[in-house]
Formats: sequence, structure tokens, C-alpha cells
Amino acid sequence: MTASSQQKITLYHCVMFAICFFGTAFAGTVSTLMSVYLPVAVTDLLGKTSGDDLNYISSYINAIFIFGGALGGVLTGILSDKAGRKTGVIVSIASYGIFTILTGYMQTWWGVVLCRFFSGFGLGAVLVTTNTLMMEVWPEKTRAIFIGILTISIPVGIFSAGVIDYFVSSWRQGFLIGIIPVGISLLSFWALRESPVWESQKGIITGRKQGGESIFAVHYNKDLVIGSVIFGAMLIGLWAIFSWLPTWIQSLITNGDGQKERGLSMMMLGMGGLTGGFLSGWLTNAIGLRKSMILCFSVCAVLSFLLFKTNAVFSPIIYVEIIILALFFGVSQGVLSVYIPNLFPVSIRGTATGFCFNIGRLFTATAVLFVGVLVSTLGGFGNSLFIFSLVFVVGLIVTIFSKKSQDVLSDKVAENSINLQ
Repeated sequence: MTASSQQKITLYHCVMFAICFFGTAFAGTVSTLMSVYLPVAVTDLLGKTSGDDLNYISSYINAIFIFGGALGGVLTGILSDKAGRKTGVIVSIASYGIFTILTGYMQTWWGVVLCRFFSGFGLGAVLVTTNTLMMEVWPEKTRAIFIGILTISIPVGIFSAGVIDYFVSSWRQGFLIGIIPVGISLLSFWALRESPVWESQKGIITGRKQGGESIFAVHYNKDLVIGSVIFGAMLIGLWAIFSWLPTWIQSLITNGDGQKERGLSMMMLGMGGLTGGFLSGWLTNAIGLRKSMILCFSVCAVLSFLLFKTNAVFSPIIYVEIIILALFFGVSQGVLSVYIPNLFPVSIRGTATGFCFNIGRLFTATAVLFVGVLVSTLGGFGNSLFIFSLVFVVGLIVTIFSKKSQDVLSDKVAENSINLQ
């Protein structure tokens, strides 16, 4: 019997959950902190320059963060399989915390780009490592509920980024928030224990006694492709929107500096995502996995059209549209985070989860980069964001035409949860 088969939630479980939750929440803060400060930060770094130069540099800063996330998710997934779940969590949180602090001290745009790469590395890593640890240690009876709650940590962080921007006008001071995750990573050395599930398989994993078991084995191909495409499609659309939304809103402001509008918009993103992640488990139980994902992709596609094609000037209706869009993004993340790790055995779980969570980030980073690069060609941020949000339609089509595979995935989730015991 493993720790995860015990039904009682102990004090250690609460401590572990707090570390995973706040470690992930501050990653959410860091992920969008540069977005809310981007217009003022790039201007501060470059001084007086053309609008095109500002857009190009902004694109590099946003895109490199996501490239770092893709690399971090994959490499730290491998690390957690080889060196342990505890090590993976500590490295993840420390990475984005340290480089967030350093970002605020950079005097050149390329210095910021470098720091954002390693901050992104930590974000991509923490999403994999904390989720994997929770899957293996949390009591089975309430595991899905608390993993669903864990997914709302990113929206909490996004909301916090809006709060920081609302009250702290200096972008350099805002990035000092990295001190908190550094503290959490130091606490984790003392407070976290290794996953008993991983320890029981340690000899098999490190000794490679599973006959060359790989995430690319034939019997995992469908799971790997469907999980990667569906997760990646949602990721590409939402990261393009999250990264450039404050800059788009700034372009709609005719009076004032737009600081409060940018801050409130990010708060709406956070609130919507938080609520969606919290409700995701109940929605899935009510209508099923496949229908939940179809609903999420459909709403995101429609709301993207309304947001970017029907608003020529800033108005309060934008806040409503943002919060609905974020609500269904939160739902999608809650649904996906429950079943993807359970599709694979312990020996490759971190690696496979990292792959599914992060392969889309390679394309996401490219999309985020081209939103800024092509903004002039496409006739403004609104048109550019809408075109890239069409990826929601791709995700919708894949979900609709993968009915049999999705049903298999749902069955495997239940089966693997039982097999963990």
C-alpha cells in the first residue's frame, strides 16, 4: 500500500499541498508580470525608439519565456523521474524565483530576455513537478478534487500580477516578488518528503530494467499525440492572448496611461481562470471529459472573436468578455491536469507529462513572437490576436474527431487510479 492509497489527509499532506499551491501560484504571477509591465518596461530599456522596435523586442521577451517553459517542463520531468519528485519541485521553484529577482536589475533588453528564459524554465517545470508529486502522494479518495484546486493556483498568480501592477508602478520593484518563491524553495528542502511511489520504483527507474520503456512506445502513441495536441491548442491560444492582452488594451486607451485598465484586465483573467479551475471537476462529472473540452474550445473561439473583432475602443464590456474567456480556460486546465499524468506508468510519468504539457509551448512561443512581429502587417493587435486564437478551432476539431480515443483516455484514467494502489 502506498501513501496515495491512504484515505486520511495528514498534516504533511497539507504542508505539501501548500508548497505545491503557492509554488505554482507565484509561477503564475511571474508568467504574466512582464505582460502587465511590458509597455513601460520595454520603453524604459530602449528609451526613445520606433513603435516597430518596441513590438519586436516585446515579442522576443514574451516568446523566450515560453521557449524556456517548454524546455523546463521536459527536462525537469526527466529530472524528477531520475532524481526524485522532491528535487524536481525544489529546482522548479528556485529557478523562476531567482531569475525573477534578477529581471528587475537588468539594464539591457537582452539581459531581460535571458532572465525571462530561465524564469520560463521554472514555470514549465513547476507545472509538471508539483502535479506529479500530488498524483503520487495525495490520498486517492480526494486526489482529483485537490489536483483540480491546484490548477487554480496559476489564475491566483495571474490575478496577483494584476494587483501588483495596480499598486506598484515601478516594474523593477514589481519583480522583487521573486523573493517569495525563493523562500518557498528553501522551505521545501526541509518540509518536503520524497514520493513513496517513486521511491518504490527507484531501482527500476535508475537501473533501466523496464526493457527500454519509452514515452514513444507504440502503445502510448495515441495518448501522447491527442494529449499534446489538445493541451497545446489551448495553450497556444491562451498564451498569445495572455501575453499581449495588456498591450492590446493599451492600444485602445485614448485618455490616460492605461495602468489601471491593464491591471484590472489581468485581475479578470485571474478571477475567471480561478473559478473555472475550481469548477472543472464538477463540470467533468456532469457532462464528461470530451464534452467539457468541446465546450471549452467552443467558448474560447467565440469569445476571442467578440473580444478582438467587436471592440474598437475600450469599454467595460471587455472585462466581462475577458472573465468568461478565462473561466473556460481554467476549466480546460483542470480537466487536462487530472488525466494526463495517469496515462503513463510511474517510471516515465514525469517525462511523459512534461512532454504533453510542453510540446505545444514550442509552437506557442512562435505564435507569441509573431503576434508582435506581424501586428503592423495584420492591421493591429486585435486582428493579430484573433488570427492566432483560431487555434481554438483546431483544438475543437481534434476533440470532436477523436471520440473513440477520448473515451479510451477516460477509461484509462479510472483504471490507472486503481492501479496506483
